[in-house]
Amino acid sequence: MTALEFRLSEEEVELLPSDEDVAFYAEHGWYLSKKLLTDDETDELVNASERYYAGERDRTLPAAPPKLAYWDPSKGDVQRHNDYVHYEHDGLAKILRKPLIGAVAARLARVDEIRIFQSTLIYKPPISGEPSNIVPWHFDKHYWSSSSSERMLTAFIPFHDCPPEMGTITMVDGSHRWQEIGSDDTVVRHFAERDRSQLDQMLTENAEHNGVEVVKIPVTIPRGHLNFHHCRTYHGSGANVSDRPRRAISLHLQDGGNSYREFPLSDGTLAAYNHDAVVRRTPDGRPDYADPDFCPTLWADR
Repeated sequence: MTALEFRLSEEEVELLPSDEDVAFYAEHGWYLSKKLLTDDETDELVNASERYYAGERDRTLPAAPPKLAYWDPSKGDVQRHNDYVHYEHDGLAKILRKPLIGAVAARLARVDEIRIFQSTLIYKPPISGEPSNIVPWHFDKHYWSSSSSERMLTAFIPFHDCPPEMGTITMVDGSHRWQEIGSDDTVVRHFAERDRSQLDQMLTENAEHNGVEVVKIPVTIPRGHLNFHHCRTYHGSGANVSDRPRRAISLHLQDGGNSYREFPLSDGTLAAYNHDAVVRRTPDGRPDYADPDFCPTLWADR
């Protein structure tokens, strides 16, 4: 794919983050975008996700990674997580691969290329007491220890207005700039596999170590807007106490310089990511996090 294919209209250029927005992201670790998706596009995300849940696939993964999030109806009315939807479903991928999303991410991360790293379709049912609806405090870089970059980021994309009562994403303001303490091998495990109280304690101890208060900001996200956050920004979400499901995609993004790195754990093994089971290999045998089938380029400005 050539750089000439990545074009923005004059109207889209007006939607890019300003210099002040980029500075805000650098200081706070998150940024609420302008309206990047049209109402037709958010409608199509809903429709495509329903087709996906009904079993529609354009292709399936060649292998099942060991920690794949993959809800199916047998799991019941819990919070649903489905990885690799940008690979498996062209209807969802068409919108997720909108160059404008990549261009916004590139501005925030101050890089010239953005690739998809992962996409997770999320459905939070309107059941206020459902334990799976609570997402404890965590930051994404812990799960990406086998990635070399510190500039990775996530675009949280709700398919509708997303206020606090729906369990919107909540940012711990400025936490991406904290010096981390108390980290051990357990941090590479997904939050669903860890004790929630331990994660709460880790957040408290890290804030105390950095001499700051924990400032939690539930981000009200209007329809068509996206919330971007840095890979080291602590975040979580609460219960959905509304009368309708919270539908969204977490679109994880990597800069063009990101690649696989060896990250040894205390037992002598290496930290791994799901990609390691499916992507092609580099000439020296490492998993290739630039594999265009699984990590397509969203934006390049060369």
